Amino acid sequence: MTLDPELLAILVCPNDRGDLDVREQEQVLVCRSCGYRYPIRDGIPVMLIDEAEKPPAGRKRR
Repeated sequence: MTLDPELLAILVCPNDRGDLDVREQEQVLVCRSCGYRYPIRDGIPVMLIDEAEKPPAGRKRR
């Protein structure tokens, strides 16, 4: 399922306000700066820090 481009244009990471990349195959949005991964469930991004998968400690972010 493809997310609405208008929605993607306004979404930012709730952790650090960073830009997000869509990974449709994995059904996640990934923050470019902090690396948090937010799930997409039933076509809806779950933009809650408590629901995010945090990057492993010491891992370099892209």
